[in-house]
Amino acid sequence: MKFTLSWLKDHLETTAPLDDILFALTDLGHEVEGLENPADTLGAFRICRVIEAVQHPNADRLRLCRVETYPNGPGTEPQEIQVVCGAPNARTGLVGVFAPVGTHVPGTGVDLKPGNIRGVDSNGMLCSERELMLSDDHDGIIDLPTDAPLGARFIDYRGLNDPMIYVKITPNRPDGLGVRGLARDLAARGLGTLKPMETPEIKGTFPCPITVEIHPDLATKAPHFTGRLICGVKNGPSPKWMQARLRAIGLRPISALVDITNYFTIGLNRPLHVFDAAHVTGTLHIRPAAAGETLLALDGKTYSLAPTHMVIADDNGPESLAGIMGGQASGVTDTTTDVYLESAWWDPITIAATGRALKINSDARYRFERGVDPAFTLPGLHAATQMILDLCGGEASEITSNGAAIDTTRQYKFDATRTASLVGMDIPESTQRQTLTALGFTLTGTLATPPTWRPDVQGEADLVEEIARIASLSKLVGKPLARTAPGIPAPILTTAQTRDRSARRTLAALGYNECVTYSFIDHQSATLFGGGTDAVRVDNPISSEMSHLRPDLLPGLLRAAVRNQARGFMDMQLAEVGPAFSGGEPGEQHTQAAGILIGQTAPRDPFGSRRPADIYDAKADAEAVLAALGAPARAQITRKVPAWFHPGRAGTIALGPNTLATYGEIHPKIVAEMDLKGPVMAFTVYPTSVPLPKVKTTTRPALAISGLQAVDRDFAFVVDKTVEALTALNAAQGADKALITSVQLFDQFMGEKAEAQMGIGKKSIALTVRLQPTTATLTDKEIEAVCAKIIEKVSKATGGTLRG
Repeated sequence: MKFTLSWLKDHLETTAPLDDILFALTDLGHEVEGLENPADTLGAFRICRVIEAVQHPNADRLRLCRVETYPNGPGTEPQEIQVVCGAPNARTGLVGVFAPVGTHVPGTGVDLKPGNIRGVDSNGMLCSERELMLSDDHDGIIDLPTDAPLGARFIDYRGLNDPMIYVKITPNRPDGLGVRGLARDLAARGLGTLKPMETPEIKGTFPCPITVEIHPDLATKAPHFTGRLICGVKNGPSPKWMQARLRAIGLRPISALVDITNYFTIGLNRPLHVFDAAHVTGTLHIRPAAAGETLLALDGKTYSLAPTHMVIADDNGPESLAGIMGGQASGVTDTTTDVYLESAWWDPITIAATGRALKINSDARYRFERGVDPAFTLPGLHAATQMILDLCGGEASEITSNGAAIDTTRQYKFDATRTASLVGMDIPESTQRQTLTALGFTLTGTLATPPTWRPDVQGEADLVEEIARIASLSKLVGKPLARTAPGIPAPILTTAQTRDRSARRTLAALGYNECVTYSFIDHQSATLFGGGTDAVRVDNPISSEMSHLRPDLLPGLLRAAVRNQARGFMDMQLAEVGPAFSGGEPGEQHTQAAGILIGQTAPRDPFGSRRPADIYDAKADAEAVLAALGAPARAQITRKVPAWFHPGRAGTIALGPNTLATYGEIHPKIVAEMDLKGPVMAFTVYPTSVPLPKVKTTTRPALAISGLQAVDRDFAFVVDKTVEALTALNAAQGADKALITSVQLFDQFMGEKAEAQMGIGKKSIALTVRLQPTTATLTDKEIEAVCAKIIEKVSKATGGTLRG
């Protein structure tokens, strides 16, 4: 939203400095993004007088001028400067505009330097309007009246010292898309008084020959349409003051009729449209476009229309895209004498959908899709009619209309104490009421009715927001929360939040670099990791690489590893804690803690400590994370792993049917699909699967330790070479859960030498078992009994025998 300071002062009676206005706008929620001050670009150009202009001695088309300048302003000591000028109107006695050496000329982009033109020195420039970017006129230099004040700044004399302000309006504040809406906010803040705006009711002098019909299917999309014929207009250039304002905000003046509609769009947030009545045949129909219809719009482009697009058509076909852009066939020109002025209210969603489908961005669409004031439809028509009659002449007909302004009346309870409870600002009730009234709210007892131009106000909290916004949230003072009860406050973090933090801290302590990847991944990666279904497909993805919700954290980590390898980083430990998705519904989201290891475990050194990362590194890190989450130590290891892990080099840590973590080597096919180099070790921990402690406590449990001597016993079993060592470990662990505290594999003898000693297809596995008594020292008989049970359990589970 762009406007000039003088435009703002048409609506706001204020003496506030510009800096105060800019600060207040941003503080009120209308962020000031830019300021163009003519004094910065045109302040050096001053009014001068040509003392004498004679023919250049060495050029027929150049004039040698003696120029009287006043560099220090009017009434100061004049200076005479010699200037070579090529303008045909350069003459003795001309009062013009002078640019001294060192001035930047915006129309040419040149910084003036002392020059020598055809052997004659020239120190400055006499300027044309195009060189000052005031118009396209370059036929001669600026020729001012002889009574113009010599030495005065040209921008002050011409009234061009009008700063242009550029503010960013949030989508929920459509009223801020009009200069008057911003002036209203500033007046409520106390930076001036909102000037009253009288909307005259222009009576028509004859019936309007153009009637309007709204298609029944569009009754809610085009609920109110008004218009009238104005005959006998003269469509010349608009007044200079209007052209200056439009040009200052980047709009090109076209003609008086078009400029008036643009002026109302920016000034009052009331988009209008004028049709050349000579090119309107019969009745105007607001209807859906027919399949195959086209419209040559005012931007010079031809658009193919669809039945979802709403048009204003006459008996011959579409004349305008409703609420977006008019058609070229009925556009006004310099020869237009009769115009049909239209002011309507359009459904924001319909306008947004049509504009997006046709890729048309216009000031009208920008405002209608955010919501203009429905109650100002008819008053806006009257006000525009008055301006057309004043500037273009003519005679207005009676108004033709269809429908009525939509009813936006709604009331919310006004409770002055809510401002303190919601925002923490103590504002007197009288001030609160005064603020709402200044913003256009109607207060009746304890009920507040929002104005028709504020569709964003939808509840009691919005009333508080308006009060706090006008009072300035920058004045909000931070205060500590009051303690409701003595003693230690209850924990703030939930169990899930505590576990997520513990997982992050543990992974960082293990040497992993934390990644934060997108929750959206491409379809190929999602499919590789068990996802990619329609249930997790994003309807409107940012890009093709973000089309699906991720089923696992590993795809994002692997993509990050690919980018690192492409930049020469081959040894990595990357980890992430975040959500993964099994579906698109509530409850189909879970938290994971995942990590990958690629390359070597350490940098090169002379001690031989460098080795490739393996599955045992991934297993150890997964177990460390589970331990930090409070998982029981006696979890089972199984071979049932997801398809993206190597089937023979991966495992699952589980408690019965409950999977706590998976670890191992990523399947080589996955590695190849994702363009990774080398084997990749990975793990995924599921914090939500870790059972909660049965007894909630805020302190650590007592250390349970026995002072009795532990007993270690070693066992070697001859088993088939296809038997997994894990089977023997689990069997030995279950022999006596009270006494046996740990079982570990310490040797595995296999291969040709083993088969030569123990038989074809056999191998030897050796276990060490620790027995820890807690009540009394174990006797030899008790130890032998436990050992016999271990041998029995392992032999039965593996089919093996005790090695002699």
